[in-house]
Amino acid sequence: MLHHVSLGTSDLDRARAFYDPVMRELGMGRTYDVADAVGYGAGITAFSLNLPADGGAASSGNGVHVAFEVEKRAAVDAFFRAAMAHGGVDDGPPGLRPEYDAHYYAAFVRDPDGNKIEAVTFAAS
Repeated sequence: MLHHVSLGTSDLDRARAFYDPVMRELGMGRTYDVADAVGYGAGITAFSLNLPADGGAASSGNGVHVAFEVEKRAAVDAFFRAAMAHGGVDDGPPGLRPEYDAHYYAAFVRDPDGNKIEAVTFAAS
């Protein structure tokens, strides 16, 4: 069982400006905000952005992405719109991904640090 997932960021202010509206569309808000990290969740922290502990530059992982499950396709669409409006990069617009499952509806974006995030649902609408 996962407790939380953390990704690196080089700029917490930029991460907050991107993730505050994006996470709101996923039903999450800030759960903590400290000098070197900001966390989001719905009650407890499930996802956070952290300055690298070694003081080096943050980098996105090759092949790494975090997927957030939502209840409806409209939530996937809203996630994508919020990400695009706040500095995200399109890495796969909302749509069906039948190569995964006949009902797999998802959108993929890159955050301002290049981290890949996704919203997904298996709902028919």
